Amino acid sequence: MRRIRAVHIDELPLLQDIERAAGRCFADIGMLEIADDEPLPLADLAHYQRVGLAWVAVDEVDRPVAYLIAEHVDDNLHIEQVSVHPDSARRGIGRSLLDHVGHRAGADGIPALTLTTFADVPWNAPYYVRCGFQFLDDNALGPGLQDIRRREAAHGLERWPRVCMRRRL
Repeated sequence: MRRIRAVHIDELPLLQDIERAAGRCFADIGMLEIADDEPLPLADLAHYQRVGLAWVAVDEVDRPVAYLIAEHVDDNLHIEQVSVHPDSARRGIGRSLLDHVGHRAGADGIPALTLTTFADVPWNAPYYVRCGFQFLDDNALGPGLQDIRRREAAHGLERWPRVCMRRRL
């Protein structure tokens, strides 16, 4: 298992590189707009780092190969983004990040992790089901998740089926 630690401020551009590389996989399934979507700006990533809600999985020389950022939404910890560089994919690194954050959140008394994702992309909803997440009905969404869904729709993500998911801690 790779080591997981907090993101260092000077690593934020590397997170953008990881996101761009991971996003290229969407081109292979015809989701070109997603593949070409730019990662979060450095200022946004810096906010997650500053408030202690950004983690990386690092390789043997302490270089990030994957990252996860989260925010507090509806009394849960919402996974805003988790990305693994394709060169490190399919090795359990994404799951390790989710488990790490889940353990930390659970220790803090947070009841669940939540996320939104594409329903039909193999490395999205089907993957998260294997990681212990369950689908949430729209009528079970709190105001924070409803707001996230509205922002995603405004960004054009609703062109492909999206779902909200939760993993109890």
